[in-house]
Amino acid sequence: MFSNYSLFLIPLLVSFVIAALLLMVLIAAGRKYAVCDTRTCERHLHKQGISRLGGMALIVSFLAAIFLDKQLVISTPLLGVLFASVAILVLGVVDDFRQISWKTQLLLQLIIVVFVYIVGVRLQYVSNPFGGIFLFQDGVGYVIGLLVSIVWVVFLMNAMNWVDGIDGVSGGVTFIGALTIFFLSLRPEVNQPPVGIIAAVLIGSLVAFILFNFHPAKILAGTSGSMFMGFILAVLAIFAGAKIATTLLMLAIPIIDALWVIGERFSAGDSIFSADKRHLHFKLLELGWSPRKICLFYYGVTALVAVIALNTNALGKAVAFMLISVFMTGVFFAIRRKITLLKKVKMNLF
Repeated sequence: MFSNYSLFLIPLLVSFVIAALLLMVLIAAGRKYAVCDTRTCERHLHKQGISRLGGMALIVSFLAAIFLDKQLVISTPLLGVLFASVAILVLGVVDDFRQISWKTQLLLQLIIVVFVYIVGVRLQYVSNPFGGIFLFQDGVGYVIGLLVSIVWVVFLMNAMNWVDGIDGVSGGVTFIGALTIFFLSLRPEVNQPPVGIIAAVLIGSLVAFILFNFHPAKILAGTSGSMFMGFILAVLAIFAGAKIATTLLMLAIPIIDALWVIGERFSAGDSIFSADKRHLHFKLLELGWSPRKICLFYYGVTALVAVIALNTNALGKAVAFMLISVFMTGVFFAIRRKITLLKKVKMNLF
């Protein structure tokens, strides 16, 4: 019995310890060398400089725990994911120090996703909510599979990057997502212990990160950390047997928020990649919510939809996603109306 638990517990503990040690070193270094740039002081709730290298601890601890685990066979697709994670680390760290343009970021993201697709991380099918599956194999199907894979992975990378504006949100949402995939991988109809090990490693790294990132944060995920979270969740969904609907549902808030903001930016004639404060967490701050309250709101909704995702079929997930989409759209309209009213009241007062 212990050996069954140790298969997942040991890699989880290894990644946790490595991440915790690295985070403490990075936090100590950050206090001495971090500066207050536009992203830490305007897009995050920090008046003083704070290290944005939390992603380094996440990715390095993840890689180290994977390579140290003797039970896990490093297949070609997994090796490709590990190389891609290193590329995300480099891209993110450079962006955190030099701010790479969104066009360059997008190009590099596309290259990373095409690379992992070539080495075997690809969507070969998705479930049809009304029964059966859509195959992405041979000829036109292969091209469609490539395009769907690119959109899937790149969108999640950016959605998780955009949601990383409040301490603890991105790490907590990713933790719940990784935990969901972990339990999913152990189900008899899935039965993928290797995916469970990878998810356990990710969980260990995330627990350590959240301990230092929950408000008031001592360190931020940075571009590398937030992009890695989206990337690894997208990849784990593919590894777990194309569990796209499950992942879509449990990441409903970041996904719907990203789609809403893209719509607002497009309507305003702005670049969909422009930095602004249109996201849900910023709107909730404007309404007077505390960072901890916002964080717990994200956790609560994500946990609820994750439970639904684990206990419904493909059609149920599709219906649940539509319902949560309608609910969140109503929330966005209600928040916009309330913010407008508050602004009018303030104008009348002055």
